[in-house]
Amino acid sequence: MAARSVTLGIDLGTTSVKAALVEAAPGDPSGFVVLASCARAAQAETEAQSAAAGPQGREQDVRRIIQALHECLAALPRQQLRKVCGIGVSGQMHGVMFWKTGQGCAWTEGGAAPVFEPRAVSHLVTWQDGRCSSEFLASLPQPESHLSVATGFGCATIFWLLKNSPEFLKSYDTAGTIHDYVVAMLCGLARPLMSDQNAASWGYFNTRSQSWNLEILRAAGFPVQLLPDVVEPGSVAGRTSQAWFEIPRGTQVGVALGDLQASVYSCMAQKTDAVLNISTSVQLVASMPSGFQPAQTPDPAAPVAYFPYFDRTYLAVAASLNGGNVLATFVHMLVQWMADLGLEVEESVVYSCMIQAAAQQRDTCLTITPTVLGERHLPDQLASVTGISSSDLSLGHVARALCRGIVQNLHSMLPFRQLREWGVERVIGSGSALSRNEVLQQEVQRAFPLPVSYGQDVDAAVGAALVMLQRSLNQQKS
Repeated sequence: MAARSVTLGIDLGTTSVKAALVEAAPGDPSGFVVLASCARAAQAETEAQSAAAGPQGREQDVRRIIQALHECLAALPRQQLRKVCGIGVSGQMHGVMFWKTGQGCAWTEGGAAPVFEPRAVSHLVTWQDGRCSSEFLASLPQPESHLSVATGFGCATIFWLLKNSPEFLKSYDTAGTIHDYVVAMLCGLARPLMSDQNAASWGYFNTRSQSWNLEILRAAGFPVQLLPDVVEPGSVAGRTSQAWFEIPRGTQVGVALGDLQASVYSCMAQKTDAVLNISTSVQLVASMPSGFQPAQTPDPAAPVAYFPYFDRTYLAVAASLNGGNVLATFVHMLVQWMADLGLEVEESVVYSCMIQAAAQQRDTCLTITPTVLGERHLPDQLASVTGISSSDLSLGHVARALCRGIVQNLHSMLPFRQLREWGVERVIGSGSALSRNEVLQQEVQRAFPLPVSYGQDVDAAVGAALVMLQRSLNQQKS
């Protein structure tokens, strides 16, 4: 019998870092067992490195993200880490960070285990970054791609830095997502590799030809030398150049995946499933049939985009910028109001009380459009509250309306009717904001009257591990 394979999955999210150890289920080639998992808050938000980014800038400290990653690894069972034969990595799409070739990290003895520490790196400019105004985006060249370019997309951010902080770009010669960076550091890659999932999320990438829009970008003065080489998702990027915690040197590491695709990979059991992820943001995803090809020109006003998945297939994705972050904004506002009144209270306490009040308030006439961050297809739309009456001002009414608004906003982008036309028969719910919030779950059932089942908080990490596990099993068979 072949040795049972253990793979490590890592997900570098917006608010937390997650890790999971996964093993094939004995006697079930399609099944798997999560041996252990861990999540740590990244707490990486920081001031923008460019003053010109203003309050719309959204950046994270890479060092804090890597620290949270190492805390996750340290919390996993050492005897299981020794058995790891593959590492899968996923993370927040669209964002971009920069580093200097050969100087991106230094390996040190971190207590009982070797760790890598970021060195000549920039902040991570995240997908939530809003520095690229509608006017700025309109000034950029039209991409040769089925996906349009929005603020927070890697190539748009680089264009903005080229115009507003050209000296900043001269400090670095390499760019990638945060998860591309981690893979490059683990493997000691001189030049990062990027899956087409992440390349498409940056903009200016043609998924049919599997290539960057190099001629268009060069003509616009874009520093194309920063763009990573692109390979198929599921490919091996390299092998670990050092022992990492208890994981042996020489362990295979997969090219980094998009967190959306990794989550779907762990959840979508059938083609007739739709996956609804509500964490910091929201995605509602359905699988398109094999052979489907999206239109060749982008439609910036379309609420549904088609993202590359695996084996040259596509996912239909309604991606809302407004999810758990809206609830967090509301809670932060309440805490700040109370502080202004001289009362100190923890945000976690406010959040639990808010959800409890909303659960008791089964309905409301209050209507909240929760788009405080706009949407990529409606970047200038802001939030609003209507139907206000004196009887609907309790915390329960407002919190119920807020949760309903998050789900209704998504429904307006990808209606239940369209899912049924695509043959969707079940919804798989995932993401920390959804799994921990019974009111959101109720509103999902109300808007999408289909059977709903729920995954785990670590779905993306599990998905990244499963991609490597499947590769390992295929190698054993051959």
